[in-house]
Amino acid sequence: MNSDRAVFVLGLVLCLLLVSTAAKTWSSEAVDNSPYAALLAKYVRDGVVDYQGFKDEEKQLDAYLKRLERTDTSKLSRDDQLAFYINAYNATTIKLILSRYPDIKSIWDLGSRILPWESPFKKKIVHIEGKTISLDDLEHGILRPRFKDPRIHFAVNCASKSCPPLISEPYRGATLDDQLDASTRAFLNDPERNRLEGNTLYVSKIFDWYAQDFDNDVVGFFIRFTDGELKAKLVANKDKIKVETLNYDWSLNGK
Repeated sequence: MNSDRAVFVLGLVLCLLLVSTAAKTWSSEAVDNSPYAALLAKYVRDGVVDYQGFKDEEKQLDAYLKRLERTDTSKLSRDDQLAFYINAYNATTIKLILSRYPDIKSIWDLGSRILPWESPFKKKIVHIEGKTISLDDLEHGILRPRFKDPRIHFAVNCASKSCPPLISEPYRGATLDDQLDASTRAFLNDPERNRLEGNTLYVSKIFDWYAQDFDNDVVGFFIRFTDGELKAKLVANKDKIKVETLNYDWSLNGK
């Protein structure tokens, strides 16, 4: 009888230890983005990334990624979830670039555009929710289908010059709507990235690749988020506007 009781007590202790360990490694609280925020503030200026600076403090970036890995996103609000996934995408992309930096001129140096299965965006490098997935899995399997917000395209950053710029702060659930609006407006109103010449609107290839996300109405989307003279001309000539896409510059968005 004493032996059975001892076994029971030992089993109970082991169970309590396992529960305690799980509680320490799996957090349901909103993510503390402060370490990542400090890195972005120091090493991102006007969308240009100082990858050497990130390299010098790579351990801090690793600690942040580990923090994301331990987060239980199911317990987060919708906006906190969306901010979490955007930050996970952007921080992991930086980590991917650092794996070959400074001997890299484009993210495609880490994969192949000819062989889709060797794409850097298909590498299993994103560690979240107990799984290891790719950047493509994160963008096309979670971000786009789950949240259905076209502004996401102007928040995730692919480490390339033609990509919507990485901002100098993390995305946060509490300010997410304003941040997504600001990122979208900044990109659409930048004449170096999109421009109107006569009745031809030259736009980023993003609007071609993901036309369905914009309800196949690029002009309508531009009217919603552009300002001033550009918006006025688009509204006045909406039915005459022809849309053309610009070449995409995959050069590294670094210093």
